Formats: sequence, C-alpha cells, structure tokens
Amino acid sequence: MRKINFFDTTLRDGEQSAGVNLNLKEKLEIAKQLERVGMDIIEAGFPASSPGDFRSVQEIARTIKNSSVTGLARSVKGDIDAAWEALKDGAEPRLHTFIATSPVHREYKLKMTKEQVIERAVESVKYAAKFFPIIQWSAEDACRTELDFLAEIVEKVIEAGAKVINIPDTVGYITPIEYGEIFEYLKQNVKNIDQVILSAHCHDDLGMAVANALSAVEHGAGQIEGTINGIGERAGNSALEEVAVALYIRKDYYKVETNIRLNEIKRTSDLVSKLTGMIVPPNKAIVGKNAFAHESGIHQDGVLKEKTTYEIISPELVGVQSNSLVLGKHSGRHAFRVKLKELGFTMDEEATNRLFTAFKELSEKKKELTEDDLVALVLEEQLTGEEGTYELAALQVTYGTTGVPSATVTLKTKENEEIQEAATGNGSVEAIYNTLERCLKQSVTLLDYRIQSNSGGRDALAQVYVKVNVDGIEMGGRGIAQDVLEASAKAYLNAVNRAILLKHTAKEKHQATV
Repeated sequence: MRKINFFDTTLRDGEQSAGVNLNLKEKLEIAKQLERVGMDIIEAGFPASSPGDFRSVQEIARTIKNSSVTGLARSVKGDIDAAWEALKDGAEPRLHTFIATSPVHREYKLKMTKEQVIERAVESVKYAAKFFPIIQWSAEDACRTELDFLAEIVEKVIEAGAKVINIPDTVGYITPIEYGEIFEYLKQNVKNIDQVILSAHCHDDLGMAVANALSAVEHGAGQIEGTINGIGERAGNSALEEVAVALYIRKDYYKVETNIRLNEIKRTSDLVSKLTGMIVPPNKAIVGKNAFAHESGIHQDGVLKEKTTYEIISPELVGVQSNSLVLGKHSGRHAFRVKLKELGFTMDEEATNRLFTAFKELSEKKKELTEDDLVALVLEEQLTGEEGTYELAALQVTYGTTGVPSATVTLKTKENEEIQEAATGNGSVEAIYNTLERCLKQSVTLLDYRIQSNSGGRDALAQVYVKVNVDGIEMGGRGIAQDVLEASAKAYLNAVNRAILLKHTAKEKHQATV
C-alpha cells in the first residue's frame, strides 16, 4: 500500500494558539512523545522568530533521532541561515520555507507581482539547497491562488530543488471536492510533479480540515500536516489523530499505510492538552472522554451483545486504558524509574530523585496512584524546575459562609527575599489573587480560570489553568496540587513568571538589535 507521511506542527502552528506558550522542557517532552507516536516529520518551530524558538528547535533537533526535525523559514536568507544553524545537528535536517501566492496576499501583504513572487521563491529554494538535503516549499494561501499561477510556481521551485510541495488551505476556505481538484490539476499540469511528494496542510475555520486532508490523500497527497488535538491558529489545524485513525479504520477505502502507533495516540493527546492548557472537549473524536461512552439503552444493549454494533474503534486501539493502580507507597525507586520510562519521560538523576520524593509524599496521602497522577507529578516537577521570579513559599486561607474570605501569602524571589501580604475577596480564589497582586505590586488582569480533577475520587489532584494579562502581555499558566486553592495560586504565579520572562527576553532581543 502507498505510504503517507505525517508532518506534525504542534510545536509551531499549534503553539500559535491564543494563550499557549511552551517552554523548552515542555517542547522537548512533546517532541519525544511525537517521536514515540511515530511522526515522520516534527516541525519544531520558527528559528528566526526569537532566540527562545531558536534554542528550542536546536535542542529538539539534537535530541530526536527517529523523526526528521524541521523548522519554518520565510523566503529570506536570514531565516534560512538561522534554520540551518538550529537544525544542522539533526538526524535528518530539513527546511520548510514558504511564500504567499494568492492575489490578496500578493497585493496587500507582499506588494509583489507574480514574477517577483516566483523569483523570490526560486532564489530561496536554491539558496537553501546549499545546506539542506530536503526542502519543503509551501504556497501560503494556495487554495485562493489562480490555478495556472500555482502550477507555474510549483514547477519552478521543483526545478530549483524542492523535494516536498505543500498546498496549504491557510484560511480554512476550501471544500473537500475543490481541494482534491487542486491536487489533480497540479498532477496534470506540472511536468515535474512526479519528482516530489505533495503535502496537505488544512485549517479548520469551516470545520472541514480533516475532511480536506482525507480528500488530499484520495487525490495523491503523500504527506498530511496537522497538530495533535487539532490545536492551532484561529479554529486550529487538521487533528492528526483523527486522520490517522480514519486511514486505519477505512484502509479498505484509502488503501494507504502510516507509521503512526495508534496505541500512543491517547497519551500524546493528554500530554499536549496538559502542557498547553487546551482542554479536549468530551465529544472530541478519537480522544474525547465520551468517544467510547454509550448512554442510550439501545446502544448499551447492542454493545453488550456485540461491540461492533456501535463501536467502530476499540478504546484499546488508541491507547485508552482503565485508570488502574500502577504504583503504591511501597514501590521502590527502580519500579518508579521503569514506570516513568514506560510513560515516555526521560529525566536526569537529580530530577528523578526529586520526583521520587514527591511521589512518596503523595502516596502517603492518596490511596491509589494512577498513570495520570505520575504524569501530573512530572508536570509539577517541570513547573517547580522553571527559573521564575517568584515562588510560592506559604499560603493560608480563611473562609466561612458568614465571614469575609481572606488570604495570607508568602512569596520568595529568586534573590531569596521574602514578600508577605494579606487581602480579602468575595471568595477564596479572589482573596488569593488579590493578595498575590499586592505582593507583585503591579496590575494583573485575570482573563480565564479553569479547574479540573486529574482523575476520579475525592483525593484527586487538582489542575488549574489560568490566563492573565501582565503589562499588556497575555500569558497562560497552570498549577497542580491536591488542594485546589494551592493549585490556583501556583497557576497564577506560573503565568506571571512566564509573562515576566517573555518581557525580559523581548527586551534583550531589542537591545541586541539596537
């Protein structure tokens, strides 16, 4: 059967989701899981966009061995140079370069003629070919580009050395039939089209991203691009887990195969959701918590008699498992390390020891420890391991139905100075956040607050996600603890610390430019 490559852009297009800001540790964990799930190509970021993105792409390229790591670059020599420096140590470095081709982009954004766009595209591909063994070229807004012009520029960049041609539906405008027709047109009108792999990159503005991606496969695409859980700009991208399972379940129709390890899908989805703070809707296909739930009596009766009456996908196929006991308070360090490895986490000795200590402390309080609990502990280790301006040293909250809620907070700065304040609020969380704002001596606006339990049971770990505005910078943060109020305070501080770090990084970049 024909092989379809999977190109994951969770760490680039996915991170462009509003409110998502991943640090280096988090990006590395996601990249390692993407490698584990079987992604052929991982787009690690946009190296020229910032020093932080450059470092992340470089570290991921040096770490990942079984997937090809790529970075995005505009049709600019400086972008291509930055991408090569970041990617050159990778197992199979490749470049993803692009230029807009549609009339609206040519006129209003680029202010370039058709001839100038072709010239720029060809020059950039030729220049990149001096460094990269594989170059992917994308026609931004291809689906609103004149077909004859699209065919012309595709032919020219193939001659210049492009090995993969991507036809993105940048604004989620196209329909499945129209998208398939574009691929057919290019196959019939580009004389050297057989020298490249055609790729599909679809956005979900009209809710057709996955359908469009599958249409592209039907019409000759050899590569599908997207993100885990479909996250990304605006309404997001094609959800790669949905495409992968659709191609597997309907292989009788599509007659293709992939490298995706389906039983790693749920774990990958959960990791991306937890680290980005973007909750997976319960009714989400493949990975939503209701995806395999049957409430209707008729459905329940049918499934009990024969699963395939109402289940075309088994939970086990995508890695959905029962939340059973995995480790307990008598478990040793060796078993703990083995379980971490099974979950796909690799940590140094110091971090593992800190994590094991936290695991033992939690096992004294919590009767049953699940895989979700261990993942939460790893995330908490990453949070406390971040270099932040402020750390929560102590928290005391007083609440009663007849009194005014109050909070006392002690923070420790990275210079080991202590700051202590107290304040009241209409509720416990508001009292905590009012107190923290006093400690920080700056205005912080809370834009979003969400809480969820890590698993079932009254002793479940609480996970809190917040979005704040600090001096005009919107930033998300998360906190994990057994107590929801402690988790709320940690999430707030995590967001503030990230906003401060981003502000300092931007300042350093500006000073270096000046």
